[in-house]
Amino acid sequence: MSLNEFFHFGVSRTLGAYSFQADEIKAFAAKFDPQPFHMDEDAARNSVFGGLCASGWHTASMWMRFNAQDRDAAIAGWKGKGPAPEFGPSPGFRNLKWLRPVYAGQTITFTRTDLGHRPLASRPGWILLNARGEAFDDKGTKVLEFDNAVLVKVGEEPV
Repeated sequence: MSLNEFFHFGVSRTLGAYSFQADEIKAFAAKFDPQPFHMDEDAARNSVFGGLCASGWHTASMWMRFNAQDRDAAIAGWKGKGPAPEFGPSPGFRNLKWLRPVYAGQTITFTRTDLGHRPLASRPGWILLNARGEAFDDKGTKVLEFDNAVLVKVGEEPV
């Protein structure tokens, strides 16, 4: 297995799905995003959203949870030459968009598409991997999207 095969460039992979429940939406909001439409069902009904919805940060956090689980499983299954890739920190993300609210009771499916990479001249053996994160509701409507990058130690093998 080559690194190009490992990353499946251009192919969207499903990371997992999660059903957002009212009690968890409220608990997350109480800790991290205390706005009425995330914490109170009556206030949410009277808001622009018309019902209790998850914080966008909650939705993005669930994407990260599934992404990390997928990454760990992929590393465990590495069959390439040399050591498995090591994922390092992310220098950030761009174009974060919360496109639709995620309402209590909705199941959201999370995906990642590895788009490409470039070697890091300042860190031999490392690449900067660029990817697109997305999430979709049970009707297939996109609710979240963003572009992200992560440093990956790949050793000496050219990618």
